[in-house]
Amino acid sequence: MLDKRYFHIGGQWVTPARRQDLTVIDPSTERPCAVISVGDAIDADRAVQAARQAFSDWSRTAPGERLRLVERLLDIYERRAAEMARMISLEMGAPVAMARAEHVGAGAYHMRNFITAFRTFSFERSIGTHAPNDRILMEPIGVAGLITPWNWPMNQVTLKVVPALLAGCTVVLKPSEIAPLSSMLFAEFIEEAGFPSGVFNLVNGDGTGVGARLSSHPDIDMISFTGSTRAGIAISKAAAETLKRVVLELGGKGANLIFADADADAVRRGVLHCFKNTGQSCNAPTRMLVERSRYARAVEEAREITANFAAEAARAPGTLFGPLTSAAQFRKVQEMIEIGMAEGARLVAGGLGRPEAHECGYFVQPTVFADVTNQMTIAREEIFGPVLSILPFDTEEEAIAIANDTPYGLANYVQSTDDDRCRRIAVRLRSGMVEMNGRPRAPGSPFGGIKASGRAREGGIWGIEEFLEAKAVSGWTDRVCSH
Repeated sequence: MLDKRYFHIGGQWVTPARRQDLTVIDPSTERPCAVISVGDAIDADRAVQAARQAFSDWSRTAPGERLRLVERLLDIYERRAAEMARMISLEMGAPVAMARAEHVGAGAYHMRNFITAFRTFSFERSIGTHAPNDRILMEPIGVAGLITPWNWPMNQVTLKVVPALLAGCTVVLKPSEIAPLSSMLFAEFIEEAGFPSGVFNLVNGDGTGVGARLSSHPDIDMISFTGSTRAGIAISKAAAETLKRVVLELGGKGANLIFADADADAVRRGVLHCFKNTGQSCNAPTRMLVERSRYARAVEEAREITANFAAEAARAPGTLFGPLTSAAQFRKVQEMIEIGMAEGARLVAGGLGRPEAHECGYFVQPTVFADVTNQMTIAREEIFGPVLSILPFDTEEEAIAIANDTPYGLANYVQSTDDDRCRRIAVRLRSGMVEMNGRPRAPGSPFGGIKASGRAREGGIWGIEEFLEAKAVSGWTDRVCSH
């Protein structure tokens, strides 16, 4: 069992203020795989103090120097990718092949995109020819508290840490206590890259301890949080007393609108996306809305596709579908499946209990419900597991109304070969992102939502600007060189 009972504060690995051990559970076996320390307010204060002391010098470093260090970090990250994949697979149950390709790959992807965006990023901007002696200076906001989730550890760590450091902020990272091992390995990468002491700090802990302290700390200038809407509300309330910036990337209940003229692979694409990462993705298209004339065929396609999923231990080679990450998540998904059945949805595939091959581990059956109405609990609440709801619609207007009838607004999806229809619908869908016909968003495109999904914009230029403040300056005269 791994012993990880230390924090990274002020450029050193240090012991916590008081011993409070927590075991990390391997979701494939339900057995302890590591032990960490749970920090408290004293540990959080030490990390914030180190970040505050480092901010003055770090914020004034040349952008080119910050870029050089991030480029070195990317080199280390890619060189040690296999090590990172094993750690992610162990702590949160992603199949090791998927952990390497998707989880670790996502972190490298974001770092490369930030590097590209930063090479042409301007910290000094004109507001137009009408004001030749005015400038807008983009300045780092200060010390950023970063709270990341367990479902896509490196995806979220890189989306927060890297732009913050490029912007000139110093950071205190609190990863999820359920899946902290990958973040501790990332701290080793930071150390190896040569970032100055105190620029990056890591303290493990839970939301009510370290998370709450960071959210209310007077020397934290900004909180960036990814997680549940419920926790996001609590963080916003805690942060209000100190008027810090709060950036939230929260839950989702994405609608996937499949029209009769959609391509032949539309349903398969939707099912695979919903079940990716064992359904533990905030942008998963968990509501499949299908035009009536194609509805029965789509339900049968979803059933056939789901029947081919086989859950295996995360360490098994070639596995596509692993366990859920925690016992709590396993219980929640089981409860939601039971509610779906009780409220009258038609169970097409999957259902309650583990797959037959598994007596232990947080394995669930990928589940498909048909004849769902948008008022059912499984269509309203984020399940965060491999549960797909299929709903029929008759008209374009009805499809848009159903898609928008949700507290959430993260990602929606449109499948149609009618380009005019796709554009019309994309404009009217109330969400931060819309993907059409399986085409992924471009590198540097911002990730984030509206409504109960929060209003973060992570990735590319937008992700860097989240950590900056605009200062308006008048009477600015550029120096004229004399020879």
